[in-house]
Amino acid sequence: GASPGIILRGDTFIELGNPDSGSSAFLLWTDNTSLLRDGRITLIGPDIPESSGGSLPFGQVLMVGGESLSEKEHEELARNQYIADQIEGYMIRSMPQHMWSRVSKEAAAKGFCFETLGRALMAIFKSEVSKIQAMEIIFVTSSRENLKPLESIDEQVREISHNITRDVWKAKGYDLDEIECTLGWDCRSCEYKPVCDEIRKVVKVRKKKTKVTKTAANS
Repeated sequence: GASPGIILRGDTFIELGNPDSGSSAFLLWTDNTSLLRDGRITLIGPDIPESSGGSLPFGQVLMVGGESLSEKEHEELARNQYIADQIEGYMIRSMPQHMWSRVSKEAAAKGFCFETLGRALMAIFKSEVSKIQAMEIIFVTSSRENLKPLESIDEQVREISHNITRDVWKAKGYDLDEIECTLGWDCRSCEYKPVCDEIRKVVKVRKKKTKVTKTAANS
């Protein structure tokens, strides 16, 4: 049988964000909680129960706020977008730049809808990141055309996110301009982690040797 969390095509009630339908997903965070209405979930387009057997375009905008949120929490916040194994009947097929997911027939029969998904995501985020005081979500399923404004914002968010991640890792001693990672998910669950760890060790050794050589040359 399929592994836990895997939803096969035959067990799928609906697909969201299939490449043919289009998708855009990103996260925004702020330390100004007054900008958000905690708990609000907005859906633009058809809901899951009324879309059996089809594939909907999918836009997902997660907005979180906390007075003490900072760049230190950025990676953890971004990573939680892709935690789907904690949501029964929901599977993310593709990430991080595209949110392609499936909802199972069993979950749909129990009433799974975007309200269900939104509440689950809010619970996960607030459980994983204690500094979150408010969270708001927008889902868009109306048309691929309506995803275009989100895609423009998505590009800007990715650039800012990359810069923050680069600076955070640089403070830890890793230069992401030399060790480029475009996957964007949790290193702990990534199959390439042993390879990346080895590369980082080699880069660190080379940097030390270069530093020693420069010091000797200047002596």
